[in-house]
Amino acid sequence: MTKDNYSLVGDIGGTNARFALVRSGDVTPEAVEVLACGDYDNLDAAIVDYLARCGVGEVQDVCLAVASPVQGTQVRMTNNHWRFDSEEVRRRFGWGAFKVINDFTAMALGVPHVSADKLVHVCGGPGNAARPRLVIGPGTGLGVSGLVPLQHGWVPLMTEGGHVDFAPTDDTEMAILRILKARFGRVSVERILCGQGLLNLYQAHAEIQGVAAPLDAPEKITAAALDQSDLLARQTLRHFCEILGRVAGNGVLTLGGTGGVYLCGGILPRFIDFFLESPFQKGFEDKGRMRPLLESTPVYVVMDGYTGLLGAAEALANPEV
Repeated sequence: MTKDNYSLVGDIGGTNARFALVRSGDVTPEAVEVLACGDYDNLDAAIVDYLARCGVGEVQDVCLAVASPVQGTQVRMTNNHWRFDSEEVRRRFGWGAFKVINDFTAMALGVPHVSADKLVHVCGGPGNAARPRLVIGPGTGLGVSGLVPLQHGWVPLMTEGGHVDFAPTDDTEMAILRILKARFGRVSVERILCGQGLLNLYQAHAEIQGVAAPLDAPEKITAAALDQSDLLARQTLRHFCEILGRVAGNGVLTLGGTGGVYLCGGILPRFIDFFLESPFQKGFEDKGRMRPLLESTPVYVVMDGYTGLLGAAEALANPEV
């Protein structure tokens, strides 16, 4: 393989780094490998190992999506030990270009390239393809982005929408707000709509009901909700889905995102059947006079685990990124 055949793309999280090759003018990831970040001292070593595994000596350019803020050339990963200067790495490897983008920006850019069979329709439609799309997903935090259509492509919006205020809508949620406010001060929606947030919500419900909260990890809460071994866990997960619906609906109203809502990340696909029967739709559409607007907006769960790689590949040739 020659240098001109391939570009390198990656999706780097706190635990794992996904790498793939893409051919010029294409976004289809090839030779996908998932490497443990802890096995490498730095990004350079992981790239050298990946290229050796693929039998590729050089690539022409690179785009990496990283789970950290991106400003200038200095990158400090939020949840692992990697630190690098993108310009120094580019020079070392002799790449023509090296783009580093936020992981949720990549997620948004990847959405238009996800095949229809990897999208699960939740509610709503038909939407307006000429309008912006909202991309949102609970994971380690709550990622929020948007896609604004251009004549021949998309502009991704880099937002901190996960940090908007949690807005309670009934007495139970007012009590949840008081409990979390005592713990955290200000309460953003991310304090509820992420992995740790599910645990926060479970513990708050337990305190309100005056019962024990024996489960100490979000995956345990999800498992207990699914096998119906813990009523509190089931109530909590249903409430989590309803709050996500309301926040997504707020995002549509704010962005004008009637082009559709795309729910991304690794959490929702783990309990997709439960989610489809949850109060998500109720929360999403409950917008008073604006209900018809939400009812006409399609919502999908993105089931493609390589959406971030698709977005990194799109970003290679996207001048708006």
